[in-house]
Amino acid sequence: METFKQKQKKTAKRLGLIPEQIPRHIAIIMDGNGRWAQRKSLPRVMGHRAGAKIIERVALFCVDLGIESLTLYSFSTENWNRPKSEINALMHIHSEYLVEIRPVLMKNNVRLIHLGRKKGLPAQVLNDLEDTMEETSANTGMILALALNYSGRSEIMDATKKIAQEYKKGKLRLEDIDEKCISQNMYGSKLADPDLLIRTANEMRISNFLLWQISYSEFYITKTLWPDFKNTSLEKAIRAYASRKRRFGTIQTKP
Repeated sequence: METFKQKQKKTAKRLGLIPEQIPRHIAIIMDGNGRWAQRKSLPRVMGHRAGAKIIERVALFCVDLGIESLTLYSFSTENWNRPKSEINALMHIHSEYLVEIRPVLMKNNVRLIHLGRKKGLPAQVLNDLEDTMEETSANTGMILALALNYSGRSEIMDATKKIAQEYKKGKLRLEDIDEKCISQNMYGSKLADPDLLIRTANEMRISNFLLWQISYSEFYITKTLWPDFKNTSLEKAIRAYASRKRRFGTIQTKP
């Protein structure tokens, strides 16, 4: 089985880059499912079903590329404000997807983790989510993080509450509360911060996604609607990422 570094080296050679230019963690805001359906005079739910099919292909392509973590924004806490019929359809699609993708994840050594609040999810979705996470928990390849019932502000708030409880119990001192402490109490505490954040459908906003983690992520916005997002679309985003100079607040000086 190839290692991440071996895959990254092959990907870099094929794209005319160096391995260090391949992002280790990619996060995607999958936008445009409803508009895709409307443009085809289809019900919005058909757009969501089309978008769900893209997830497997993109995830497997990321495995081949040597991406170490892929985080997908699939349902925000704000999405509960949508029509009930659409919410029910989305939850049903999630449940189906979480069951159907298990053999694929196992075959490709992918581990599924969840970002978000479990409270509020329908029982069937929660059961399927937990079963898939349990079945893939020993996998050592790419991590697929599903941001389901997720909110960046809620994540920070929940982390703050956990830290406050530890402080109240005397397990934390005030001087122990730093960036590392906060990061360790986030939903995806085992994930490195995203190197590249992709948003489809040409929307120029973050939408309450990974507010703490994307401080120095490179953003890539594409007009492509999520159901039309192809492997070549991802390669284009990676090339754009590779062309950036990541300074992390510093400046480059001449040697």
